[in-house]
Amino acid sequence: MNAAKFALIAIVVGLLVLAFAHWLKIDYFFFAGYTILQFTVLATAWNILGGYCGYVNFGSAAFFALGAYASVFMHKVLPLPVPVLMLIGAVVSGIVGFGMGYLTLRLRGAFFAIATLALAVVLQTLVVNWDFVGGSRGAYIIRPETIDIGSLQVNYIEYLFVLMLGLAVLVLTTARTIERSQLGLGFATIRDDEMAAEASGVPTLRLKLIATTLSGAFMGMAGAPFPYYIGYLQPSSAFGLEYAVNSIAMPMIGGTTSWIGPLVGSLLLGTAQQYTTAYISLGTGVNVLIVGVILIVFVIIAPNGLVGLMQEWLRKRRKS
Repeated sequence: MNAAKFALIAIVVGLLVLAFAHWLKIDYFFFAGYTILQFTVLATAWNILGGYCGYVNFGSAAFFALGAYASVFMHKVLPLPVPVLMLIGAVVSGIVGFGMGYLTLRLRGAFFAIATLALAVVLQTLVVNWDFVGGSRGAYIIRPETIDIGSLQVNYIEYLFVLMLGLAVLVLTTARTIERSQLGLGFATIRDDEMAAEASGVPTLRLKLIATTLSGAFMGMAGAPFPYYIGYLQPSSAFGLEYAVNSIAMPMIGGTTSWIGPLVGSLLLGTAQQYTTAYISLGTGVNVLIVGVILIVFVIIAPNGLVGLMQEWLRKRRKS
């Protein structure tokens, strides 16, 4: 199946989800669905660098926050439509991702992970002291109740939900295309043995820069609509621990070697988190704790994630 067919199927599935949400007539579905789709984008974007290339990135929250604060900046300078803000967020976070990849080109393993964590701390410190975007006190973004799209008047949360659904389709299609392309094979050589790949003539630096740029850009796109979704943005929410933890946990629980792994992990964990938040009244901190415990369990019993566990079960079944 080529990328165009896959994207078409993904769009049809997305439209069915949207139709189902309208049939339910439950407004909370759009609030919860937006968050789950947001984590689908973040998990898939993280997997492009962390899963395909094997470079663990602890700075997911930084790229997400860059997209969010790019929207706040533009809201104060020149208010633009959210799709345009998403493109701006992609450019800003993509440039930072490229810079991170270039500056850390000699770092590998734990050293690269620590560098990405340091990037998040530096960016958060800059934002906290930047009064124009709200600084430590935060910034309010007053969103309208509805938005006019042609002759239709659409609820603004539904509008954001549709935008994030479209972004999720784009990111999943890109990840699947990379996985089945020469670029994906190059990423796999870096993951398996970067030094051997470099000695064999694989342009590891170029591939690493492509991965960090793509990963950062998609995370920035996911963060751009966030101020309009939440209404009040402050550093602690934009740079929240849940974004860094979930971005890593969801692909690892689902499986990092395939595009479907982050999707499975984000749907399972995201749905569980929304359910516990809405019906069991557990705080964000408890949700992160639950994710951490589940991640430890999966690292021990299923190091290749649910997708890897299923593939191993199918292989055993064929042999028997």
